[in-house]
Amino acid sequence: MAARNSLGGLNRNSDDRFRVFAILVVISVVLFTISCREAGSGIISSVQGAASVIVSPVRGAGALVTVPFQAVGNLFSNLTAGEATLSELKAENERLIAENAALKEADAASERLEALLGIQSSYDLVSTGARVISGPTDSATSSIVIDKGSLAGIEVGMPVTDSMGLVGQVRSVTPTTATVLLVTDERSGVSAMVQESRAHGEVVGSAAGTLSLAMVTPELTVNEGDLVITSGLGGVYPKGLPIGVVTSISRAEGDLYQTIRLRPVALTGAFEEVLVVTEVSQEQRATAEEAEEAQGQEIGDLAQATDADGPGDDEGESAPEGPSES
Repeated sequence: MAARNSLGGLNRNSDDRFRVFAILVVISVVLFTISCREAGSGIISSVQGAASVIVSPVRGAGALVTVPFQAVGNLFSNLTAGEATLSELKAENERLIAENAALKEADAASERLEALLGIQSSYDLVSTGARVISGPTDSATSSIVIDKGSLAGIEVGMPVTDSMGLVGQVRSVTPTTATVLLVTDERSGVSAMVQESRAHGEVVGSAAGTLSLAMVTPELTVNEGDLVITSGLGGVYPKGLPIGVVTSISRAEGDLYQTIRLRPVALTGAFEEVLVVTEVSQEQRATAEEAEEAQGQEIGDLAQATDADGPGDDEGESAPEGPSES
């Protein structure tokens, strides 16, 4: 009897739960139907809106409360990253740094080569490119070594330029390399002229590595900032290549020539790639008129030198006689 009563109670409880569930389903369907028909303007929508307003601050506060815990969790996760992960990140960072440096170097090399092509085109130079593999070996010699020699057609005496102007002249060659004497070397001398006034002279180096324009008399106009270029006389250097910019002009009392200091336009001390001029065309040499003009200046210099010397101060002094013919 007791067992039957117990089973009867369970059945009634199950029936009650089913009825409650069915009633809730029916209410939900009814409310959903009413909400859809209200289109956001009825009593159900109003109740939903009010509930949302009431619950929203609580929901926001809950989110604010959880943010610090999330941050702490992330920090703890980073601090507890495995050694392998940290090593991988370090290796990736080093790789990206190396790739960035390589890209920058490639970009710089491209710009330098483009500049070399620019001066080659501007002056119509018949030339070949070469890389600088060695700089000056000591303080007494201003020279560089390039990676091309006689096997590449390089010969002694050929002019060398960079993207800015004249660098120097090939001094010696081997089958695979060549030594270039810089214009700043004291053994260097280049026929040149001032671009603005066409005053001719010779650009010479010095033991100190400075550059100057020699053999220019005071009556020839030269100003600071003037550009000095190759004159093309002698046919060794193409006419018009930039050599240096005038930085100072002076003349001591009694001096026959002006002292004209230059700043080299070539990237002295920073050579990486250069052009070796393998041929100087007739058009790149000084014309007969320009050679005559330069000769006229030299004759004028000689006449001025003779006038400056003048006769001796002692009366009756005569010039020494030359050796007698036997």
